[in-house]
Amino acid sequence: MVALGLDYPTSWGRRYSTRAVRDVLHRWFLGPYMRGISSLEVRGVEQLEAGGPYIFVPNHTSHLDTPLVLTALPNRIRRRTVVAAAMDNFFMKASAARFTTLVFNGIPIDRQKINRRSAQLALELVQDGWNLLIFAEGGRTPDGELQEFKGGAAYLAERSRVPVVPVYIHEAGLLRGPKYAKAPKFINAAYNRRHHITVAFGAPMTCGEDENLRRFGGRIEEAVAELGRAISGDTTYGLRHDEN
Repeated sequence: MVALGLDYPTSWGRRYSTRAVRDVLHRWFLGPYMRGISSLEVRGVEQLEAGGPYIFVPNHTSHLDTPLVLTALPNRIRRRTVVAAAMDNFFMKASAARFTTLVFNGIPIDRQKINRRSAQLALELVQDGWNLLIFAEGGRTPDGELQEFKGGAAYLAERSRVPVVPVYIHEAGLLRGPKYAKAPKFINAAYNRRHHITVAFGAPMTCGEDENLRRFGGRIEEAVAELGRAISGDTTYGLRHDEN
């Protein structure tokens, strides 16, 4: 019996044969599907000209956030991107674990507590030249607002010396909302067969020599919030209630 959870083996997802299959799936099926259900607009891709590796840190409103970001990425970067996926959602059943590993190059992350094994795997992959997509909020927003970031992304960036790229995904929660989102504002919204989505990449960020992880994590969160405010026009996006 194949182990599940954090013990699920994902190394097969990074084999050349699996990567070739995944590339076909993305180029001919997943990418066209995402562009078919959304008029996807990509901004800031010039921020990625250095080629990586990068740690991508987006806001999280929908289960469609992962395929949207992967579709927005240049092919050369997408092919070398690993997705940190919630262990309890995607790696507790064999079928879901296989799908997540094959289609998204997923690795299991324990989002309930700091786990050295999952953090070490992510760190080793980034140090080996893989890009990492990680949702620092720890899960989909329950109210549509940006949630406080957990420290995993800042920790991995500081340890690996790999830059963080803040990412903002605009209105993904309205894309088939009841099926993929969590916040009531998206679940109760009118159904749209096609919706305009923006994926914006910010300037790469690194941890300062004398900067602690808490401060760096706060800067990452603020960079995502700034992108959100600029694109959405909502001047309060990402502000804590006591900051308004």
